[in-house]
This record gives sequence, C-alpha cells and structure tokens, in this order.
Amino acid sequence: MKVAIIGGGAAGFFAAISAKENHPNAEVVILEKSRKLLSKVKVSGGGRCNVTNGCTSIKELVKAYPRGNKALKKAFQVFNTQHTMDWFESRDVPLVIQEDGCVFPVSQNSQSIIDCFLEEVRRLGIQIEVGNAVKTIVPNENGIELTLNKGDLEPRQFDKVIVATGGSPKLQGLEWLADLGHKIETPVPSLFTFNMPKEAITKLMGIVVEQTKTSIQGTKLKSDGPLLITHWGMSGPSILKLSAFGARLLSECDYSFNVQVNWVNELNNALVVEKITEIVQAHPNKLLTNYRPYLLPERLWHYLLEKSELPANKKWTELGKKGLHKLVALLTNDIYAVKGKTTFKEEFVTCGGVSLESIQTKTMESKVCPNLYFAGEVMDIDGITGGYNFQAAWTTAFIAGQLLS
Repeated sequence: MKVAIIGGGAAGFFAAISAKENHPNAEVVILEKSRKLLSKVKVSGGGRCNVTNGCTSIKELVKAYPRGNKALKKAFQVFNTQHTMDWFESRDVPLVIQEDGCVFPVSQNSQSIIDCFLEEVRRLGIQIEVGNAVKTIVPNENGIELTLNKGDLEPRQFDKVIVATGGSPKLQGLEWLADLGHKIETPVPSLFTFNMPKEAITKLMGIVVEQTKTSIQGTKLKSDGPLLITHWGMSGPSILKLSAFGARLLSECDYSFNVQVNWVNELNNALVVEKITEIVQAHPNKLLTNYRPYLLPERLWHYLLEKSELPANKKWTELGKKGLHKLVALLTNDIYAVKGKTTFKEEFVTCGGVSLESIQTKTMESKVCPNLYFAGEVMDIDGITGGYNFQAAWTTAFIAGQLLS
C-alpha cells in the first residue's frame, strides 16, 4: 500500500507515523511544498511548544473548541490528552503540566518535539519530500493520483492520501478541495487580540489582571480568565477566548465593536456594592488612592479612579451613594471601543476549512472522495489557546492514520 501525506506540519507528521505504525508494510511519504518542516511546532508557545492541555475530562475538554466539539467528543475517546502525554513520554520526551493546564516539554524547547518526530520518521522508514507541492489530485478506481511540481513528469498513484495542509487564511487556498466536491466553510481569523487605538488604557501596557469576565456588547459572547493590557489594546486568555468563540461574528462586524470588562470577576453587583460599603466602613479616613479593592493593580486602580472622575485624594467616607454606584458600574462593566485586531504572537489559527459535513469523522475519510482523509486544521475544527489546537491535530491525525474505510 502506498500512502501520501500532504503537509509536513504537526498533523502531517503525526498522521504519517500513525499510518506506518498501523500499516508497517505500507510505503508512507510526507509531501511538503515548502522547504520547512514543522514550522508551526517550532514557534508554538513562544518556541516552547504547548503540545497539549492537562485537562483529561473529555466533557470539559470539548468546551475549549468553538468549532468541531461534537466530532471531537467521540474522537477523544480514541485518542485524547492523556494518550498524547503518554505518547511523548514513552518516546523520551518528558512533559510538565503548568498551573494553567498548558503542557510543555520539560526542556521548554520545541526542538525536543521536532527531534522526536524526525527520529520516529527515520526509525519507521517514512520518506520526506520537501519543496514538492501537489498540483492536481484525481481520484480513480485504484485510489488517488497526484501530480507534483517536481521530480516525476508522470502523476504518482497512491492507495490512500491524507490531507494535513493546515489552516488556510484565504478561501482560494481550499479551492482544490472544493473542486473535489467538499463543502468549505469560509476561513476567518481566530485567536486574535483587540486593538483599541482611541483608548487611553493602552498607557497601562504590561498590566495583567488574573481574574476578569469579558463580553461583547450586544451579543451573547462571554469569557473569563486573565486579561493583559498591551500597547495596542487587550490580550490574554479572556480576550483570546472571546476572539475564538466570536470569530465569525467579529469578522462580520469588521472588528469594530465594544468590549465590556468586569475587572473584579463578580457578576452580582449587589456583592460588589457590599464589598465597597465594607471598605467605606472599615477605612473611612483612608484616601481612595491608598486602598485598592479586590487587590487591583495599582496603576489600573488609579486609572479607573480617574476614568470615574473621582478625586484620588477623596476619603472613602466621602464617596457617597452616587460615587459608590459610579465606581461599582466601572468595576463591573467598563466599556472599551475595539477597532481592529492583531494576530496572537506568531500563531495563526483559522475558523473555517473543510466542513465536517463532508467528512466521516469516525475515520476522518472524505464522504465525497474515497481513500482521501483529513487531519488537523485544514478541517473546520479549532480551539482556544492552551494546547487545544495541537491536541485536535494529534487526535484527528491518529485516527486518519488508521486508514479505515
């Protein structure tokens, strides 16, 4: 049996290894159009490679996927985060689970993951061809015929082909799969930070508030978690989750919307009023500037006082009912105008790709093109930040590599 893997990234390598382990006598080749292999693995997690997430509950795990969660619920029963951790550790790549659940190699270097893949491919006798792009893909009664841009003038015949080309930022990049009859969900960016060119809060760049709740005004989109103020706007898990779950909606409004920030992570305003009232009673003669509720970062607290037009040298006892409600409103529902987005670090994640309606998700085989399989982000599956996108790649590649029709 001859098997071609289109794409030399995370999903491509994992699919190739899975295919060879499941079919030891098969000839397996990875076809990568560029000269670089595993380039996204290299830069992931700031060069440390966030290989998966420490969450082992499938019920909880699927909540991290704005798209593809139903298909993944079943797929994770076959290969999940625990399987991933066992897979790497059994191949001499020790891992560490951080407090936030992100899983990295103990080396804190993505090269450990790359070396592991290259060693597995070498050990199993999998071929790699770089600089070899697929020009045409033609199904026939014997399997699939590929025309490549270098080497053979004649098309090459394969019994099975796994597409692991990654996410395409543009629809044109998926036309070759649409031409085969697959339904394509238009790609739009996911996992991006919010630009706030007209908001003064950017002068607080570098400040992190560990527990916030955020939402997009006029929608049902909600998120929570740490929020980072940047020199262009806002980032951090709370914002990135909003961008992932709101990918299509935010694209439709051309990235112009208002974000609501609850700085104190408390939805019950009555409890916040109670807390502020307690401060007034316990520290009546302290200045507003000298006592920070909820241990907010000092510069943020001073900024919020200024924004609420409450004099910093006012005493807590002088706050008054009007001042109290103004402060509570700002702490629980601070509004900022967003105009545009910025890609999160070097990582590019897309919402969209080959629709799961066109794929038998139990096997990852195409419904319209027999012997063609999919793995990774080329499909309309994506997760939030935290190792979830790599996990989807490992899971779908592991299943695709079984080559079950």
